[in-house]
Amino acid sequence: MTRGILIAGNESSLFSATACEAVKRVESFASVVIPNRFPLPEGRSAMPPGAEAGTGAIPLSWNPASPISARTMVLAAENRLKQINNAILICSPPAVFKTAETLTPEEIEILVSDHIRGWFFLIRELVLYFRRRGEGSLSMVAPEIIAGRDAGGINIRGSGRGLNIWGANSGNKNAPADLVGPSASASFQAFAQGVLASQASEPFQVMGFSCAEAGNESEFAAWFFNMIDEGAVKHSGRWHKYPKLKFFR
Repeated sequence: MTRGILIAGNESSLFSATACEAVKRVESFASVVIPNRFPLPEGRSAMPPGAEAGTGAIPLSWNPASPISARTMVLAAENRLKQINNAILICSPPAVFKTAETLTPEEIEILVSDHIRGWFFLIRELVLYFRRRGEGSLSMVAPEIIAGRDAGGINIRGSGRGLNIWGANSGNKNAPADLVGPSASASFQAFAQGVLASQASEPFQVMGFSCAEAGNESEFAAWFFNMIDEGAVKHSGRWHKYPKLKFFR
């Protein structure tokens, strides 16, 4: 029976790296990309729809702001794949460097709808789906939220572990900070921590993965995909950090 892989997440190099790992394992996989609806920096153009998914992707549509859309998308993925064995959620939100007063109401709505509320709806539907099936894995992936400490920090604790969020522009106190990326990532990771803690007795696997270093997305994706492939019970219910030091045997 063909393995069904669903990848959902933001347009990012991490999403692309995850898609590349998926096609090493299956001929096709379901892909759901959250487009960046924020204004792009000058000189940068938007990627064509589905460009992040790569070869082998079965693109599906999803309106993150709608709970009905989350349910419909999961059903569509099941229909196209015959079954969902592994769901991988990639939270790598875009950066929007602004001050609080220059952030528009429209941008705030995009932040909440696309990059916070949508994850709650989708994770809920996937938990219900895997509970009905009695097997499978739900993996929640995000870059680690750690930057310079000069601007002050906020420590978010969950399930006995801390998530540190520090100002993105620590070198200049008057420079606009990234008001979107850290906010969305913190919400995703805090919710994921709660899911990991509460799903320990479920018949399916729930795992979290993070990486502190940018630029090694391919190695990071290969690392957490290998853990998903292994399917070991010991990996479930835990948040796994990509090791900075690699040991060779």
